Amino acid sequence: MSERIVVAKFGGTSVADAAQLRKISTIIRSNPERRFIVVSAPGKRFPEDIKVTDLLLACYEKATAGESFAQELDQIRMRYREIVDGLQMVFPLNEEIRTLEESLLTNPERDYTASRGEYLTAKIMAQYLGFTFVDPAWCVCFDEDGQLNDAMTRRTMRASLLPLSRAVIAGFYGADMNGRIRTFERGGSDITGSLAACAVNADLYENWTDVSGLYAANPAIVENPETVSYMSYRELRTLSYMGASVLHSDAVLSASELEIPINIRNTNIPENPGTMIMRHLPSGVTKNPVTGVSGRKGMSLVQIEKVMVSDGSGFSALMLDILKERSLPFEYCLTGIDSITLVIRSDLLESCKEELIAEIRNTLHPDFIGLRGNLSLIAVTGEKATEASDANVRVLEKLTEEGIEISTINQGAGKLNLLIGVPEERYEDAIRAIYEFRQSISPSSK
Repeated sequence: MSERIVVAKFGGTSVADAAQLRKISTIIRSNPERRFIVVSAPGKRFPEDIKVTDLLLACYEKATAGESFAQELDQIRMRYREIVDGLQMVFPLNEEIRTLEESLLTNPERDYTASRGEYLTAKIMAQYLGFTFVDPAWCVCFDEDGQLNDAMTRRTMRASLLPLSRAVIAGFYGADMNGRIRTFERGGSDITGSLAACAVNADLYENWTDVSGLYAANPAIVENPETVSYMSYRELRTLSYMGASVLHSDAVLSASELEIPINIRNTNIPENPGTMIMRHLPSGVTKNPVTGVSGRKGMSLVQIEKVMVSDGSGFSALMLDILKERSLPFEYCLTGIDSITLVIRSDLLESCKEELIAEIRNTLHPDFIGLRGNLSLIAVTGEKATEASDANVRVLEKLTEEGIEISTINQGAGKLNLLIGVPEERYEDAIRAIYEFRQSISPSSK
């Protein structure tokens, strides 16, 4: 029987200072199956603190503006000096900081500068643990346009990692074929962890953060929401995309393809089992029909009406072509016999809404076109709610009972996957109402 492999990724709060790194060391050494470790840059130690990546980006902005970045660089040096001294290590920090400073003075590059937080943290962590340091510039491959080359990355990561017994990999960045450093968007260390898990065909991908799993609702809106014990990949992607920020939504894709379970854990409470994300529930586990609710404010609704738009005339395709030409993405599109409804982010629509409405009117000659802003979009997911379940209907009934106007509804087929548009001023009321309904149908409440 082959040895199990666990890939463990630790986020910014988990590597914020020396005390946190010692906690990580204890967690890693408690399970020898945790062979490959991915780390972020140090996050906030307290609410008013500044993340190291933000300090690095401030250095870059000042360098490109020809301004002094000495103060920000000193803050970065002090953050890492406190970590190195706190771990009682001998580490060439001054040399590393000089290399960073030289790049900022001679040829500042945003992605290279932003990546140095993960790079330094991984080098320190690898030395502290006695593991091999793996620079993702060697094995996370981007195309020249800055897009991840997934197939090549899997091959090169596998070749880089599998010969090693233990390794620490810096998250968040890689390099293109010319050796130029490229980064993911913020939160991209989650993606690095998922890629590493796939490359070594891990038995488990652990994502360690500062919360004990994924909440069924935003704790800033709902007091003491329940932690979800088990969740499907699709549920997690939906909730993450709609605002649940524990795990980057793209990090789920690679792991789900190989059905690698994802376990969201709390570095500060390692004994808590957290949330397990997997394709199928373990035998005997009972799950709430409504897994969770999350949402996003700042949406607008564009409604176009024309008699028989669905008669094969290509009306919908022309409408989407207009958005494509403007590089204007939409959250979702609903089509009816005589109507098309688009939900678009208000901040993207603001600068072009008048021109967009005029173009739609001149190109498609609709019978009616309307624009409504100040909407929020709420996602309600539940893989255990089948077509026969009335959970979807009861969610809408609950909102109606609370006097919350429903401006638009999009329902996925088969399982509970509702996207509901409500006025922004009732957003939090709607989240609380749906969570209250969720708890009322919880198996533990019966």
